[in-house]
Amino acid sequence: MDFKTQVAGAGGLASIASDALLVVVAGDAVPKDLDKALADVLSAAVAHGDLSLKPGQVFYAHHVAGVKAPRVCFAAAGDGAVKGFRKAVAAGLGALKGGGAKSVAVALAGAVDAGAAHGEALVAAASDALYVYRATKPSAPAASKLASVAFVVAKAQQAAVAAGLKVGEAVAAGVELARECANRPGNHCTPSHLAAEAKRLAKGHGLKVEVLDRKDCEKLGMGSFLAVAQGSAEPPKFIVARYHGAAKDVAPLVLVGKGITFDTGGISLKPAAEMDEMKFDMGGAASVLGTLRAVAALKAKVNLVGIIPTCENMPDGRAIKPGDVVTSMSGQTIEILNTDAEGRLILCDALTYAERLKPAAVVDIATLTGACVIALGHHRSGLFSADDTLATELLAAGEKAADLAWRMPLDEEYDEALKSNFADMGNVGGRAGGAITAAMFLKRFTAKLRWAHLDIAGTAWKSGAAKGATGRPVGLLTHWVLSQAK
Repeated sequence: MDFKTQVAGAGGLASIASDALLVVVAGDAVPKDLDKALADVLSAAVAHGDLSLKPGQVFYAHHVAGVKAPRVCFAAAGDGAVKGFRKAVAAGLGALKGGGAKSVAVALAGAVDAGAAHGEALVAAASDALYVYRATKPSAPAASKLASVAFVVAKAQQAAVAAGLKVGEAVAAGVELARECANRPGNHCTPSHLAAEAKRLAKGHGLKVEVLDRKDCEKLGMGSFLAVAQGSAEPPKFIVARYHGAAKDVAPLVLVGKGITFDTGGISLKPAAEMDEMKFDMGGAASVLGTLRAVAALKAKVNLVGIIPTCENMPDGRAIKPGDVVTSMSGQTIEILNTDAEGRLILCDALTYAERLKPAAVVDIATLTGACVIALGHHRSGLFSADDTLATELLAAGEKAADLAWRMPLDEEYDEALKSNFADMGNVGGRAGGAITAAMFLKRFTAKLRWAHLDIAGTAWKSGAAKGATGRPVGLLTHWVLSQAK
């Protein structure tokens, strides 16, 4: 889809030549500066109860007298702040996407000036509204005819909004890549598929990609990662993707993404209900690929490395068993008390590998615990870090991207739950504080790192009628990486 800015001419919004006009209304009354032809229709719709000026409410009109665009849609945006604006755009485009319009002009009406954040939100809303998964579904609905969106703004706002559109397009492309990877079923999106996807990304965006196989990982002593992989017929892959946008002597940022392409729970088998959703257990890996794509497209002046340990977690005669003890790349031993706590077992070796890169900071991203879903639901990702500055940067990036996180504790007392009589640590504690003890497990492998952990188990995908990957937290990660470039 093509996004651009446009300055309204002397005739105002009513004179804009577009297949459709989407007027995003800020405030709880008809904007005083709205063209009369549009204001009359909007006033009548509100007066007759056809439109409530509550965020996300829409009203559609066809061939409005005095308006050049044949289709007009009004969408309420509350106070006009970015959150309400994005909701309004999504609702408005949802009403228009099934029709015959190929182009749409979007204008924010009311006592709010559009800025860069509105530009980014417009792209995010449009991309989300028009996304359709089709890789394994030939019967998917036909693509919307909408091909171009013009954001109508004042001349003084044009530069800022254009900058927001540029960032928004890069992030949206990264989000779509993450969604496409995560939505594919486990028999399609295997570890080998993720490795191939990383190589395709490298060719298109100038990255350098190295894929380590089982023997390479054995030489490095990745006993924890390989223990998870040993029950599957699918070969494990350890993907290292590098983006160089700064001088060679600039320490890289490192993103580590959990890449369990299907998680049965292993010998600690999961219940059958909703197990199909465990294809989304590589959401962290998908978000790393998506972020690399966004950052490369924006040519950010940073060095960024994506590390993706990827395998399946399957029950098999060779699979790890509860009570087994494995040796991690760090040399620390781990008693496997629950084979369904496998994500931390592949991440710990990846975190140890990250040390050799001498990174400025490391963030791991994982659909790690159901406990985080219980704690935070599906609106915010869980953020864990002992580094206050890093945590503050990530929270701020989430706010800027409307991809929110919430900081969780890492008090040393939680570490007691990981004690083992037979190894340096167990891989789980009790049920209480499960998301925290999982983070405490990872923390044991980060003594030499500025490190943060994002638990995205509640935000990486949706269930029910809207089942599918969200592409989060590509937005948060991209904005964090961009903030480090400054």
